[in-house]
Amino acid sequence: MAKNWAISIGINQYDYLQPLNYAKRDAQLMQEFLSKEAGFERIFFFCDDSPELAGKSTRPTRTNLLRVLRQLFDNPFMGAGDNFWFFFSGHGIRYADRDYLMPCDGDPEDIENTAIAINFVTERLRRCGADNVVLILDACRNEGKKTGEGIGRQTAQEARQQGVISIFSCIPQEYSYEIEALKQGAFTTALLEGLGIQGKCATVERLDQYLKFRVPELVRQYKNTRQTPYVIAEPVNKSHLILVPRYATLADIATLKNDAYQAEVDRNLDLAEQLWIRVLAAASGQDMDAIRAIQRIERLRWEPQKPSSPQPRPSIENSAKGESTVEKNPLQTFQFEVVTVNAQGNIANRRNEEVKYFEEDLGNGVTFTMGSPAGEAERHSDESPQHQVTVPGFFMGKYAVTQEQYQAIMGSNINIFQKIIGNNNNPSNFKGDKLPVEKVSWDEAVEFCKKLNQKTRRKYRLPSEAEWEYACRAGTTTPFYFGETITRDLVNYNGNYPYGSAPKGEYRQQTTDVGKFPPNSFGLYDMHGNVWEWCQDVYNDNYQGAPKDGSAWLTGKDNNSMLLRGGCWYYFARHCRSALRPGRARVVATMLVFAWWRWLWREDSLPFALLILFPSLLSAVGG
Repeated sequence: MAKNWAISIGINQYDYLQPLNYAKRDAQLMQEFLSKEAGFERIFFFCDDSPELAGKSTRPTRTNLLRVLRQLFDNPFMGAGDNFWFFFSGHGIRYADRDYLMPCDGDPEDIENTAIAINFVTERLRRCGADNVVLILDACRNEGKKTGEGIGRQTAQEARQQGVISIFSCIPQEYSYEIEALKQGAFTTALLEGLGIQGKCATVERLDQYLKFRVPELVRQYKNTRQTPYVIAEPVNKSHLILVPRYATLADIATLKNDAYQAEVDRNLDLAEQLWIRVLAAASGQDMDAIRAIQRIERLRWEPQKPSSPQPRPSIENSAKGESTVEKNPLQTFQFEVVTVNAQGNIANRRNEEVKYFEEDLGNGVTFTMGSPAGEAERHSDESPQHQVTVPGFFMGKYAVTQEQYQAIMGSNINIFQKIIGNNNNPSNFKGDKLPVEKVSWDEAVEFCKKLNQKTRRKYRLPSEAEWEYACRAGTTTPFYFGETITRDLVNYNGNYPYGSAPKGEYRQQTTDVGKFPPNSFGLYDMHGNVWEWCQDVYNDNYQGAPKDGSAWLTGKDNNSMLLRGGCWYYFARHCRSALRPGRARVVATMLVFAWWRWLWREDSLPFALLILFPSLLSAVGG
């Protein structure tokens, strides 16, 4: 069982600095949260009048704090899967390019000899042996006013180097505010909301997002000024750390599993073991995948490591023959968890899938059944008749193309007028580097493909409708690749309107970062919901006369009406079904996204390789 310890410090009364009003209360509330809600077994609490510990004073003087940092952390006492949190609410000062915490007897005229360097704190914390150390600092209150840059710059650098998750109440150029009406600091108010029932921020990443929204909101409301919190969590898997297991979703656990699998692939067995232990803790010890993985890692430690194979280049299409050639070298394995739900939306099955990154010749392709059966609830007539389609091999994007990626391709085409009005070639309504690009028309999607072809000298295009449905279904015949229904933990859609027997759920009212939810068994993310996705095809109101070779259907009653697939954040669950196929005008640009390309392959099932599609630039319209 994971060990969870913490130090919580709050100082109102200073010998040589202006007193604070609510730092002590902030630390008390953090102590209560850790002990009562987060399940921490031991918390060392220091405040103006905290009780003695083992007969020793816990008044937060420099001597007392240094004593506990030295004695407690002399030797490792924690291990993989354990957590140690350090929370400080009080004054902090930057001096001679170093960040310091001010104990109650800290003297601003003799900082080096009376304050505590934060890099000393992080160095001692790392000695505990826990694989995840969390440093939370609400300490930019330098005498109630700014006298230069506050703490943060040096500490952030140290955090990156030492792998300490560091959460700061504000950037170095700002002040951290106390709110009289709340009897707390704005930062700690938001922090406890985010970690608690209101925010349910189970992971570092979600807590970061919550703080960035909530702290500025509180400070604007009560102080009419600015305060910008930020989080340092490196390497990237640190941002996936589950802080509060009771609020962890299936998607949170799946992301952690992906990190664990990748660490195994990279032969970083210590990290892989740490991550699998965290998966086990988040699943209350009931995850068989994690149990088997830990056993597998133990075996791998005793196996001789095989020499690594050279990384193959991606296949290049032969323009003369129209053929593709691939070097026959293996690539890294991509492993992930797939879930299936019952009619009520409860998880009925979990299984691991595995793909590798290169192309395989699939001969004449594979055949699947396209369209929905007559008995499928809330189906449309244009999903008939069901018919067999043979799909040749192709590549498809693992994720939707993000705004960051879209601008990298389209951004070079900005004219002077666009610069003047601030158009950076990101048409999206919801801004964020990792959010899918939206509000792109079909014609703009095709233009993106053209520019991508020019940049990479490869051939990219939108998928045909048949390719899209084959890739979405990933071998399933149910309304969704998850099973009979979906829930808000699996897909981003309007949770007020569920499908089948599933309960109502959260309506997020915006797009979400790519890769947030579990993929299908082909390793493709967000094929249901988030954003609508364009296909090559012209819309036809049924499948009579549709191509059976997987190619796009390029003629119809209205050649300006193009096909959309997948549903989006704004629409109901029924609109996210694998078979749903609305048409929209090609010039419409409401909620649209492109999927990026990756190579995927699996040894034990060649048909799976068909999801190795052309980088299907999936565009989406919504709302």
